[in-house]
This record gives sequence, structure tokens and C-alpha cells, in this order.
Amino acid sequence: MLRTTDGIRLEGAHTPGASDIGIVLAHGFTGSWRCADTRRITHVFSRFGGVVSFDFRGHGRSGGETTVGDLEVLDVEAAVRHARVIGYRKVAVVGFSMGAAIAVRHAALHGGVDAVVAVSGPARWYYRGTKPMRQVHWAIERPIGRMAARVVKRTRIARGQWDPVPMPPHEAAALISPTPLLVVHGDADTFFPLDHAHQLHSAAREPKELWVEPGYGHAESAARPDLVRRIGKWIVSNLS
Repeated sequence: MLRTTDGIRLEGAHTPGASDIGIVLAHGFTGSWRCADTRRITHVFSRFGGVVSFDFRGHGRSGGETTVGDLEVLDVEAAVRHARVIGYRKVAVVGFSMGAAIAVRHAALHGGVDAVVAVSGPARWYYRGTKPMRQVHWAIERPIGRMAARVVKRTRIARGQWDPVPMPPHEAAALISPTPLLVVHGDADTFFPLDHAHQLHSAAREPKELWVEPGYGHAESAARPDLVRRIGKWIVSNLS
């Protein structure tokens, strides 16, 4: 169990690895560390380092309500802090979708990480250009949508609008250097088109990389083991 600086209790798990590298795994909106896809990714990553996976606030058995990318930077900070406390010398944060945006913003605002990987992440807020994202906004903005998310996905969404609007991911990406950033995006992503990945990568300073993955869809559910292994190797090569 983790606790954030604003008092939210987060459920999580530690999967030991064979090195002094810690990998913090940040799931997407309505996800969980307990989901089969996330556990599969954790298993692959554990070959490259220990994995700290957790449920963001408002998700699963964690407390609080999700702010869909704003206060969740405190959740990542709690997980990074825990990885340090249990002995990992180097810590990378790997985020998927919403978790990617949070990973980038956390590195910009809090620092203290040695590498960041943003997979299937948005570059900007309020994007409604695809049907899945219009459905996401319906769940966030409508009372019936928030109720559906609570019942079906065990995701509790905070009411109201951001005030102030948090720094968008592409602006945060510019502040990460000299921490290495890897942006991974599929050309078959149905949520965020490739221009989001290019915007993130273009805004960032060196060291940075962009992988455009042919046939890759969105986030955890589409991440094949070979892609996760390649990300693991990238982390090791940058942190060793």
C-alpha cells in the first residue's frame, strides 16, 4: 500500500527483478495493476528490473477519485519514492495512455526519475477527434457516464472541471531533459492518432526517441510481448 503526499492510499504490488533497476508501471484510464494485460506486461518487465505497479487514485481498490491526469502525478511520485526506499538505484517510469501523460508530467514537475517511456499517450488535453475519445469524455463529463464508469470499470471520476488546467503533456515533455524520453505509438491507435506522438517527440529535447509501431493499437491491451521486451532493453541500455 502506498500513500501520496495529499493523503490518498493506493493499492499496488512489487514484483522483484534481477537488477538494481526499478520500473514504475502507470496504467491507462479505467485500468488496474490487477488487469491481465498489465500483469502480463509486469511479468515481461520483471526480466529487466523490479516492477512497482499500482492503481491510480479512483481506480480499483485505491482511494480517492481520479482527476484523469492532474493530481495523479502525486501517485507516480509515491510509487517512485517507494521504489527508491526498497533499494532500486535507478528508476524508470513507463506509462500507458493516461499513464503516459502522467509519467511525462511527473518527470517535468517532480523529477527524480532516470528514464521515461510514454506509450500511446496524448500530447494535448480535450482531444475528441476519435470515437473512443468522445466516449471517454462522455464518461468523464456526464453524471450517467461517471456512474457507468464506477459500476462497470470500478473507476470513480471526480466531478467538475480542472481549475487551473494542468500543463499539457507536450509542454511538459520540453522540461524532461536531460532525462531520456522514449515515445512509443502505434499507427493503428484508435484513440490518439500519430500526430500526438510526433508532437510529444518534437517538443522534447535530447535525449529522446520515437518508435512508430506498425499495426500496434492502443495501450496495454495491444502491447505484444516483443514490444514490451524492446522497451525493457531500452530502459536497461539507458540506465546501465
